[in-house]
Amino acid sequence: MNSPTGRGKGAARPYFFLSYAHTPRVNARGVDPNHWVGRLFGDLCEAILQITDAPAGDPIGFMDRSMHQGQKWAERLSWELANCRVFVPLYSPRYFKSEACGKEWHAFTRRSVYQRRPTAERATGIVPALWVSMDHYRLPRVASELQFSHDSFGADYAAEGLYALMKIDDYRSQYATAVLRLAQRIVDVADQTVIPIGQQLDFEGQPSAFEPPEPNDRVRISVYSYREPELPPHRSPSCYGQQRTDWQPFRPPSRRPLVDDAADVARSMGFQPSVHEFEDEAEALMAAERPVAPSVLLVDRWAFLDAQRSDTVRQLDRRNLSWLSVLEPWNRDDQQCRDHERMLNELGDGVLPATRAGRQKPSLREEGSTGVPGSLDEFRGEMERAVMRASTAYEQQSTSRTVGTGSRRPRLGT
Repeated sequence: MNSPTGRGKGAARPYFFLSYAHTPRVNARGVDPNHWVGRLFGDLCEAILQITDAPAGDPIGFMDRSMHQGQKWAERLSWELANCRVFVPLYSPRYFKSEACGKEWHAFTRRSVYQRRPTAERATGIVPALWVSMDHYRLPRVASELQFSHDSFGADYAAEGLYALMKIDDYRSQYATAVLRLAQRIVDVADQTVIPIGQQLDFEGQPSAFEPPEPNDRVRISVYSYREPELPPHRSPSCYGQQRTDWQPFRPPSRRPLVDDAADVARSMGFQPSVHEFEDEAEALMAAERPVAPSVLLVDRWAFLDAQRSDTVRQLDRRNLSWLSVLEPWNRDDQQCRDHERMLNELGDGVLPATRAGRQKPSLREEGSTGVPGSLDEFRGEMERAVMRASTAYEQQSTSRTVGTGSRRPRLGT
């Protein structure tokens, strides 16, 4: 596999790969919460330039600023993980719940590490950093086995983490100290070890280095729509495919199924999503006294025209399951949607009365939420809220079932 970055064989290798969990936006109009990680990345690169003789223009580090989308993204990650000299995981509760971060960790550790000179520590090429304090969280085995002390970066850093040092003015000097010590540690590990360039692995096919998620770390996403051969005569096939999960109401600009965007949002929040056709989930959803995981249902209003199938959705709506969030993406730029909006909306009132009534209550409507995403960007914001509603309700239900049954096993929190 050739470098997707345009750098050929023999090109300078970056000192470090910054592995971090993408934090979701509070709302669609909010400031990018990953801005602070970007600032840390810039400060680390500047510090490494100051303490090394790295030539101007050479890559110092790599930080994934995307949202885990597409084959080119996967190839770029694979190339960087195969070529970087040090792996820097940014510890947070969200980090160890992220499947993508677990894949990055696994891919890096497939490479061999050799020590240039004996030291007391086992060489790994991994230099962890605390984004937030992890004192009260159980680390997965691969992290707990690392022989690494954060004490040399400063007492306030060890107690608070880099995010607090960045955000609180009184910690400015402590932040500068921690960044300089972290940069020096990255350079020392790069100098003290030999980590040959690794094989570019199929990133999506890699397992996570972290333990399997608990049920409330997962989210199940199902799609109620059509396969292309099932469409009614007056509906264009441009938004459909051979599977019901191929539905994409916002084509263009997106050329991939909507459920892929939904899964990306869930991953960016630290969840591990699975994707299903509604018909494959319906029986379990209808019968579930104890849900297996938080769930989100994506509803295509055009499928309300199928009376037999929509009756199953109607029965599910009557159950009004708190841990199931229902979204109805609706592209108002689609001429067919505009022409038939009133008719399909009236059908929806009969199929989803409980869902729509709850969505209209001011006390239940989050700030910035429309309840009906009308664009791909709006959908991503609504998907974040839907996942959080379902996850919170699932957690509350799980907690209520364990009251009086003794202490629960510690787990990474949200």
